[in-house]
Amino acid sequence: MFVRDKLDRRSYIGKEYEEAIELPDLIDIQLSSYEKFLQIAALKGDGELNDQGLEEVFRATFPIESANGELVLDYDYYNLDYKSVKVTEAECKRKGLSYAVPIKARINLIFQSTGEIRQKEIYMGDIPLMTDRGTFIINGAERVVVSQIHRSPGVIFSEEKGVYSSRIIPYRGSWLEFEIDHKKELIYTKIDRKKRILGSLFLRALGLDTREKIIDEFYKIKTVKVNNKREGAGSLVGMIFGRAVYTEVDGVKKKLYRAGEKIHPHDTDELIHSQITKIEVIDFAHPESLNTTLILNCFEREESKYNQDDPDQDEPTKEDALASIYSVLMPGEPITVESAEKDLVSMFFSTRRYDLGRVGRYKLNKKFNYENPEDSHVLDRADIVNTMAYLIRVFDGEASIDDIDHLGNRRVRSVGELLCNALKTAFSRMERIAKERMSLKETESLKPQDLVSIKPIVAAVKEFFGSSQLSQFMDQVNPLSELTHKRRLNALGPGGLSRDRAGFEVRDVHYTHYGRMCPIETPEGPNIGLIVSLANFTRVNDYGFLETPFRKVVDGRVSHEVEYLSAMDEERCYIAQASATLDKDWNLTDDLVAVRKSGDYTIKSPSEIKYMDVSPRQIISTAASLIPFLEHDDANRALMGCNMQRQAVPLLFPEAPLVGTGMEGKAAYDSGVCVKAKRAGTVVHVTSEEVMIQPEGEEADVRDVYPMIKYQRTNQDTCFNQKPIVSLGEKVSAAAVLADGPSTKNGELSLGRNLLVGFVPWNGYNYEDAVLISEKVVKDDYYTSIHIKEFVTEVRETKLGPEKLTRDIPNTSEKSLEQLDEEGIVRVGAKVKSSYILVGKVTPKSETETTPEFKLLNSIFGEKAKEVRDTSLKLPHGVEGTVIDVQRLKRSEGDDLSPGVDEVVKVLIATKRKLKEGDKMAGRHGNKGVVARVLPEEDMPYMEDGTPLEICLNPLGVPSRMNIGQIMETMLGMAGAQLGKMYETPVFNSASTEEISAELEASGLNAASKIKLFDGYTGEPFENNVFVGYMYYLKLHHLVDDKMHARSTGPYSLVTQQPLGGKAQFGGQRLGEMEVWALEAYGAANTLQELMTIKSDDMNGRAKIYESIVKGDATTAAGIPESFNVLVQELRGLALDVRIFDTKGKQIPFTERDEELISRQGSRF
Repeated sequence: MFVRDKLDRRSYIGKEYEEAIELPDLIDIQLSSYEKFLQIAALKGDGELNDQGLEEVFRATFPIESANGELVLDYDYYNLDYKSVKVTEAECKRKGLSYAVPIKARINLIFQSTGEIRQKEIYMGDIPLMTDRGTFIINGAERVVVSQIHRSPGVIFSEEKGVYSSRIIPYRGSWLEFEIDHKKELIYTKIDRKKRILGSLFLRALGLDTREKIIDEFYKIKTVKVNNKREGAGSLVGMIFGRAVYTEVDGVKKKLYRAGEKIHPHDTDELIHSQITKIEVIDFAHPESLNTTLILNCFEREESKYNQDDPDQDEPTKEDALASIYSVLMPGEPITVESAEKDLVSMFFSTRRYDLGRVGRYKLNKKFNYENPEDSHVLDRADIVNTMAYLIRVFDGEASIDDIDHLGNRRVRSVGELLCNALKTAFSRMERIAKERMSLKETESLKPQDLVSIKPIVAAVKEFFGSSQLSQFMDQVNPLSELTHKRRLNALGPGGLSRDRAGFEVRDVHYTHYGRMCPIETPEGPNIGLIVSLANFTRVNDYGFLETPFRKVVDGRVSHEVEYLSAMDEERCYIAQASATLDKDWNLTDDLVAVRKSGDYTIKSPSEIKYMDVSPRQIISTAASLIPFLEHDDANRALMGCNMQRQAVPLLFPEAPLVGTGMEGKAAYDSGVCVKAKRAGTVVHVTSEEVMIQPEGEEADVRDVYPMIKYQRTNQDTCFNQKPIVSLGEKVSAAAVLADGPSTKNGELSLGRNLLVGFVPWNGYNYEDAVLISEKVVKDDYYTSIHIKEFVTEVRETKLGPEKLTRDIPNTSEKSLEQLDEEGIVRVGAKVKSSYILVGKVTPKSETETTPEFKLLNSIFGEKAKEVRDTSLKLPHGVEGTVIDVQRLKRSEGDDLSPGVDEVVKVLIATKRKLKEGDKMAGRHGNKGVVARVLPEEDMPYMEDGTPLEICLNPLGVPSRMNIGQIMETMLGMAGAQLGKMYETPVFNSASTEEISAELEASGLNAASKIKLFDGYTGEPFENNVFVGYMYYLKLHHLVDDKMHARSTGPYSLVTQQPLGGKAQFGGQRLGEMEVWALEAYGAANTLQELMTIKSDDMNGRAKIYESIVKGDATTAAGIPESFNVLVQELRGLALDVRIFDTKGKQIPFTERDEELISRQGSRF
């Protein structure tokens, strides 16, 4: 019978508040994106496939037509072949395989001349499946594809150093930019950041090949009468012709004025003289007309050739414009008008080379308020004209520039879209190969599978999941780190920013992040602000923009209707905060309510308010909403608190926090580490290995069995273990938690332990944030954790014969072999230390000349003396533990191993790590420190009833850090421990100091939680009362055992012969140039010489020093460091013959080779 210490429901303490909406599934961003890509639900339910994801990739590539139009490859549908998936997720992890499903596509080969159709279902490669935890298993390791936040396609207007410019950014294709030269008042066009082209020339190339056509696009025309009196006609001066003016001379039509020219005083005389009564001029006052001459100024700059046949042709033709553009795009190429026009059209107006994407079209439609169909994914002339006109309005101050950091201009590409883009390029390669094969092969015997090459597709999938910057090894230290990793947004990666070029603005918090991206959780260091987390309620809409929910407010009354708004939609509304006071009928009670609108904060009457936030924790991420009293912490420390919770090591005996925020259950549930019931029922069988449930209802004949994962290694070598929390006979509902995973207790996230803490200095042991820990904490295994390391060896086929697993290892004592079985593999359960043999293995050595001695040995011992090398797997330095599992994969048993490998042996070693000096610990408020001393329980300061403290922190760590949240948590924790309560105090709605003091007084304590403490050494009371309470404290994944390192001799670098660096290489300590200066300053000549020669790279010296120490003669003549020889050889490589001579003119050799040469040739060398 299994009993659990049932968790009482947490007591709520804080402002009274009712949640308007449940928290969504926290890993939905991963699951829904991949579901849209593969459309598994539609495939299983025989539903209609939408044109998105993989289906869209197929539809965009097919049909493929041969060059002569005779053959066509067409696509019908695809399906996922689940039947051929033989391995489970657990087996994939164990065997180092990928958890994937084959894709089969029905492809038809159509012969146009005969109408014959050959049909085949073709295997198109394996596509990895997403687990229900939102991860992928690639080569046995869990990976996460992080969502990327990038600049949205569309049009952007900006201003830099007085230059106004606009860019039309496509999803794929060439960039089109316009900029205004404010000195000359001209507008220019740039294609792909090349040389500038005059704006009017670009318009001519698009078919607006006369001044009149260009004027009609940007201006409205009005007709004015020409008064035949001079004074009356003077009103025309300064107007601009909207149409050319012609006159007749001797029956021949002659152009008098061109469109776009200004009317000067003498022109009025000419008009009257030519008897022109009406002219058409530009109406700048018209609301749809530009009120500037920017476009017209371009006409003056155009060059036109004089045409003898048509003297009226006084402006550049479309052909001239195309030629000038082509000369900028392809300098030095011969120009033909046809190819120039074809290139320009395919560059912006054909789906092959240009794609705005749904998002780009949506953004253009929204910007210019027109109804273009959303399926038009290329530019049209109206887009270009509108962009130029809007830019001129921006220049004139009639419209505003865009903010590129606004979340309306940044969008999210999740896993489905990222994989889709990778596959699009692969499919276009496949299409090219298919077209080549169509023209090369004999058509009679052709089958669809002969034309489709899946190599580029397989390679693209492998490359994307294996080595893309956004496909990352999952951070699996604890459930929170997993969850946060899946909810991360990354601005880096292909098509994103680069770390060095990202400025301050991109990284900074923007007002549109409110409710969409967390302003707190981001890494410290070079990635700050480029890697962020989604806020709690955020979802990604169909266009990839982040949306956050709001409650609708109608006439000052808050409705239950919830609407999701993107950053663009939110701009136009006044929005009240979630904490605004409401009466029982949901009316806003205050006459003036604090609201925000596009980054400004003001107060408005309830009738003007359109929306209200749904929750106070709407603006922060999951990790930040696990910090109680977050609003009392400085943002920098809260950031550290978020990041350090992700580094908390799962403990052997975790404990839920006394002071929580109400998010603990949701975070643990959605992280996927707990076991959940699929159906409601009764528990009929419980062991540590499995839980069995008898379901209720119709399908009660099949019992549900839930196996537990026991002591499995995670990506970060922590321990993943599940324990049942239900008891026999218990009734469970569907989706209830049946078993705890790592760092969870009764279904709640439990990253650490509640400790009795006193803020008191103790003999300097809490200097500089260090912490003093009671031995009780170590003895009672409060912070003991299990870490599992994996060691692998491969048995290979070599040129000289196969390697062998054996106990029979040359030159090895029997004692070293006592833990191995007859095949040379360590026993499960064996205790092992560094340099112990885990797997005995020998490799054949190359045959040497057979000496008489060898023949004698061989005849006596047979095989034994045969040339084999010991290549056993030994435990590296600094590792010890217990062997908990040995896994063997053999080619002979059908396991898929890399070429040349016959067998792989994996040994898993578990180490129990108790808390010790040097381990890093932290609270949830960024209050981190290193354990400085573990003090016996009897020496710790104690309270009046004799209870000793468990941890002493430095009071000086609080004021300058301004993380007061830890003080409030400690006070409330004290009350909770005394009253036997666990509290829930939500972020931004948490308990006030008055409420906390009331709880403390109810538990019979001082309202400020200050207590008389006694010194454990003397028994005397401390001079002042000390602040004491319970704080939730974590042990972080920076353990001293992983960092401590020592070396006497070890490996040396091949060229310089200096010791390697770093613990992983078993390296030495570097004595750098600054350390050399320090020793020089002290005049420590002998120490310095010794360090730079025999302790480093004087090869002869370091061999001789051992001998001299053994003989008791500690003097040694220092030789020449090898790095000096390297320098000399470098110089010799530059044809400089460098030699050294002593005072007598005798040459000193550098190397043994030099010594030989000198002795052979005398001083001629």
